Amino acid sequence: MSGLGLPSYWRSAQTQLMKSDRILRKIIPLHSDQGLTEVEAPFVTLVRAIMAQQASRQTALRQWQRFTDIHGNQPNPEKIAILSADCLRQIGLPKRKADYIIEVSTHFVSGHIDMAHLATLDNEQVIQTLCKIRGVGRWTAEMFLIFNLRRADVLPLDDAALLKAISKHYFSGEPVSRFEAREVAQAWAPWCTVATWHLWRSLNAVAVHY
Repeated sequence: MSGLGLPSYWRSAQTQLMKSDRILRKIIPLHSDQGLTEVEAPFVTLVRAIMAQQASRQTALRQWQRFTDIHGNQPNPEKIAILSADCLRQIGLPKRKADYIIEVSTHFVSGHIDMAHLATLDNEQVIQTLCKIRGVGRWTAEMFLIFNLRRADVLPLDDAALLKAISKHYFSGEPVSRFEAREVAQAWAPWCTVATWHLWRSLNAVAVHY
């Protein structure tokens, strides 16, 4: 993990979001001094996002801790790629996710995941590229855009925590559809990442990180 400081757009985005959205006007000041300040290695971000797929935050954190106890905080894709799925299942992963992590590892080893190339693509192109990897869906690719590439305008509409926060703050706790969430988020563009981060933070004592 490396500390890079806040993205250059972060402070300006906070200011503009507080002007355009009455809910964020109340939420952002609660953690206005925080944000996306650290970046994991690309391989780590994808592995942690895969672990978090349809899992509770506590479960994903526990599995990641077991994973790093064995393979270190900066696991080597080459060493993971040669493992069997059963080896990874020992940390509590279902076989499906173990297979996905090995698949991602092989893509890093082969050079099919080229960070220099990904950095030149727009958000949708990055998503399309990453989703060609088995086990990487849109949500996982969006987490990569947010936490690794630190893109400013990512709206992960498949994220349960984001929908929960929108429900809580904008709909008095009533269930929210992806369409309704998108309608709310129209006021956030082009800073959806910053809005999403603060809404996540409004639900958790500890900031989300992949």
